[in-house]
Amino acid sequence: MATDDGHDLELLLRSNVPLIAVETQEEQRVREMLLRMVPRLRQHLFQWTVTDGLRRVDLDGTPAYQDSAEPAEFLRHVRDNGEAGIYLLADFHPYLEHPVVVRLIKEIAQSYRSRPRTLAFVSHRFTHPPELRKFFARYEPTLPDRDALYRIVSDEAQDWARQNGGQRVRTDRQTLDRLVQNLTGLTAWDARRLARSAIQRDGAITESDLPEVMAAKHQLLDRNGALSFTQDTARFSEVGGLNRLKRWLERRRHAFLEPDPQLDPPKGMLLVGVQGGGKSLAAKAVAGLWGVPLLGLDMGSLYNKYYGESERNLREGLRSAEVMAPCVLWIDEIEKAVSQSDNDSGVSQRMLGTLLTWMAENRKQVFIVATANAIERLPPELIRKGRLDEIFFVDLPSDSVREEIFAIHLGKRDLDPEQFDLAALAAASDGFSGSEIEQAVVAALYLARERDEPVSTDHVLTEIGETRPLSLVMREQLDRLRSWAQDRTVPAD
Repeated sequence: MATDDGHDLELLLRSNVPLIAVETQEEQRVREMLLRMVPRLRQHLFQWTVTDGLRRVDLDGTPAYQDSAEPAEFLRHVRDNGEAGIYLLADFHPYLEHPVVVRLIKEIAQSYRSRPRTLAFVSHRFTHPPELRKFFARYEPTLPDRDALYRIVSDEAQDWARQNGGQRVRTDRQTLDRLVQNLTGLTAWDARRLARSAIQRDGAITESDLPEVMAAKHQLLDRNGALSFTQDTARFSEVGGLNRLKRWLERRRHAFLEPDPQLDPPKGMLLVGVQGGGKSLAAKAVAGLWGVPLLGLDMGSLYNKYYGESERNLREGLRSAEVMAPCVLWIDEIEKAVSQSDNDSGVSQRMLGTLLTWMAENRKQVFIVATANAIERLPPELIRKGRLDEIFFVDLPSDSVREEIFAIHLGKRDLDPEQFDLAALAAASDGFSGSEIEQAVVAALYLARERDEPVSTDHVLTEIGETRPLSLVMREQLDRLRSWAQDRTVPAD
């Protein structure tokens, strides 16, 4: 573990803090840290659980008070008769909604000077009631560093060898380094479990184990379901057009993947354009061109009716992205989450503040790609230079790009693009977006199946002729958007 494992917790205990919130999945580890500390602190250590009630754990674990499983009764005992010391309360968070329980905790905290009793709440998630806020301090256990992770993997490899007649686990240094990198940011217990899973499968740590480890890591970190995860992003590099954007990304690829002290690492970019014009595909293309995982942040799923919880969910999502680094973080239709509203009690503004603070302080290899349809709804603080590196305008594809897009979508459906008149298709689809071109190909397949004919250029042309593209339906809106973008953005193509 990190060298100061538990050091900050001991400082809090020596600082006479009456209530401590420890948010972690590693309850046993916190208990062991406290057991190591109490001799130095010259205090007793008790533990309460709803299953066993109150026990003295620095001696033999015998019950310290009979009939103490009921939370309010246990707290009355601590308030009236409890010895000075540290009380570890495991998974106590469900009971903090009861007024009597909250009041008893407050009375214990208020009497700390006359009888020093520290209540340490350990849970996977902890939100203290407002009336207790001034009595609380938070502690977050350190995560294993790289040296500790190497030891964890080594321990698991040795265990496998003992179980298999001394046969050694097969790997190479590069793959081992990448496995440890993928385990970074996990608790010791989770890291050990994933390392064991990779080894036990075939007695080897190979390249094929790494994507599964990353996918499992994402599931462990994404507690509120706000982050989608895509490991295999190579196919996203096959995006038609966007040549200027691709050159811009290629120039910054090395600085992002291998930080250079002479270059500021790229932070992110904003993509604006017409709906269906390819902004989302362009965002995915960044991950494909750089060969890193793609995380999609669903801002809508972060909102919570309780004050402060939406911002907290956003911080957790961003923290998870940091742990998954290097990666691309895609925030789709960002204007829906951070534009000011009179009906959300300031949540959007607090969400914006949380995001801007993180963007200013982040030092991890997380590249933000934000997309927006309604640029006028975005706050100026977000789009000014310095927050993001560049704003690109994704316009409707040109003739040559439409040919390229037709070829891509025909090829994806096992059709030979050379058997189609791509120039004629591109000319007929003037004003079509990439998604509209794809739908024309899909509709042509249905038409050919209905006629029991091989798919041909004529089938696609028929479907193009029956489509009214969005650029025609919403011409005025598109003209306004292009006018706005002319002097404010960089063309993506």
